[in-house]
Amino acid sequence: MMNSKPKDKRINSAKDLDVYKLAYELAMETFELSKRFPPEEKFALTTQIRRSSRSVCLNLREAWAKRRYEAHFISKLTDSDGENSETDSSLDFARDCGYLSADGHRALTAKCAKVGQMLGQMMKKSHLFLIAEW
Repeated sequence: MMNSKPKDKRINSAKDLDVYKLAYELAMETFELSKRFPPEEKFALTTQIRRSSRSVCLNLREAWAKRRYEAHFISKLTDSDGENSETDSSLDFARDCGYLSADGHRALTAKCAKVGQMLGQMMKKSHLFLIAEW
C-alpha cells in the first residue's frame, strides 16, 4: 500500500515509502539472480538489469528531493516508472534465455507490476507528497 499521510508513522525520506522498500527488495533480488547469468552476459543483460532495477530507487530518491516542484517530482517518478518497466523487460529476456524459471519470473514481474501501480498512484496523487511553499 502507498504511504500518503500516515497517522502512526512519519515519512522522513523516500526510504520510508512502501514503494521504495519494495523497489529496493526487487533490486536486491534481481542482483542475486544476475549473479547466476553466464559470463557472456556480463556486459549485456547482467549490467542492464542491475542498472535499471537500482535506478528505480535512485530516481525515487531524486523525486523525493524535488517535492517542492510538482512537475519535477512527477518527472522523476516517471523516470522511476520507466526504469521499472525496463527491469520488467529484462526479466522477460532472462526467462526466455533460460536464466530464470517461469515461477521466478512470475514472482519478480509481479513485484515490478506492484511498484508500477504504486508509482502511478503517487503521480495521480502527487499533491499529497509536495512540500508546501515557504
